[in-house]
Amino acid sequence: MKTNFKKFALGTVALGASVLLLAGCGNSSKNESATDNGGKASSSKVEGHIKLWIDTEQKATFNKIVKDFEKEYPDVKVDVKVGSSADAKKDVSKDPEKAADVFMLPHDQVGQMAEAGLLYKNTKFADEVKKNNIDSAIEGATWKGELYAYPYGVETQVLYYNKSVLSEEDVKTWTGITTKGKLGTNFAENGANYIFAPLFMSNGDVLFGKNGEDLKGTNFNNEKGVQVLDWIAKQKSNPGVVQSSETAIAKLSSGETSAFLSGPWSKNDVKKGLGDKMGVAAYPTVDFGNGEVPMKAFLGVKLFAVNQQTKHPLAAMALANYISGEKAQEELFKNHGIIPSNKAAQESEAVQSDDVAKAVLAMSDEAHSVVMPKLPEMVSFWPAMDALINDTYKGKIASDQYQAKLDKFVEDISKEAK
Repeated sequence: MKTNFKKFALGTVALGASVLLLAGCGNSSKNESATDNGGKASSSKVEGHIKLWIDTEQKATFNKIVKDFEKEYPDVKVDVKVGSSADAKKDVSKDPEKAADVFMLPHDQVGQMAEAGLLYKNTKFADEVKKNNIDSAIEGATWKGELYAYPYGVETQVLYYNKSVLSEEDVKTWTGITTKGKLGTNFAENGANYIFAPLFMSNGDVLFGKNGEDLKGTNFNNEKGVQVLDWIAKQKSNPGVVQSSETAIAKLSSGETSAFLSGPWSKNDVKKGLGDKMGVAAYPTVDFGNGEVPMKAFLGVKLFAVNQQTKHPLAAMALANYISGEKAQEELFKNHGIIPSNKAAQESEAVQSDDVAKAVLAMSDEAHSVVMPKLPEMVSFWPAMDALINDTYKGKIASDQYQAKLDKFVEDISKEAK
């Protein structure tokens, strides 16, 4: 199954009132019982019978990893069950006491789940997790300055291209790609938001503030934002840009296009279509009128989290830490192509010899990507951004309307989610 943060993001909905009532559980006595006054987990014995939810396709991998964990923690028994990381928020909130003690989730659900009192803070392994994982992954696992989760992978889009048409030098810039070849991408249909919203951040703007947690912090409605819309509008007449959505890989395979923006989930399909001609690179630079700047992408972080209602917090935290550690991340990369967030795992020979992994790692720093915000108001952002990009590209918005459209966009997404 192909999974990506675009699917997670579009599936995100605000939590219902029944879930929000759990917010008062965020500082429960259970949380206090597992920590001493310094905020560290106590030295109590790590034991208990706990449950783990993982995605279907990864069950065999985690059965093996959990067996190794149980050897290291013989007083802990783990039941590995199939769940859906994309639906973690919904599934846990149905009945937190019956939900898994440890579960997968995409990072854009952390804010809502933390606010609803569904997540147990990482009180035992916070220092270790911060030391071992890249900064962007830690940002994805953090809410309001507190580390709530355990990163096990990162994901961004990259550039796939036909090496028989485009050179490594050509693909460094948008102009090079679209003058020497043709880029198949989506400006005109649903889903353009995920690909091209980060253009605003490429040009120096911010979405929900620098840390993605400030409801009033979006500043797309400035001169830089107008420049981005003007650039998008010009792509309609760019002969090197071919509108492609569901047909993007087919057009790349047939030779109608020579480049394609997508993520690791497209690797096998692109390889099937291009064979040895497949090239992979970080995003190109773009020029909005002030010189070339890196074209940014959204970065997603794959996480494990501990259920606030767990009866065995020490065992649950130990499990979450173990199955998101270096060895586990190496197994996940080998078996499922999940790009590690662990610094040591990123340096492994298997990762460093993989072109897609290297491109994702190049994209995963602050200069090339922005961690997708975790605010519930992202629910309003996605459809509004699609409409703005689609209509600008199609010429439905005149240039003298750009400022007003951006003002309305910022106003609409800055309202609290209901």
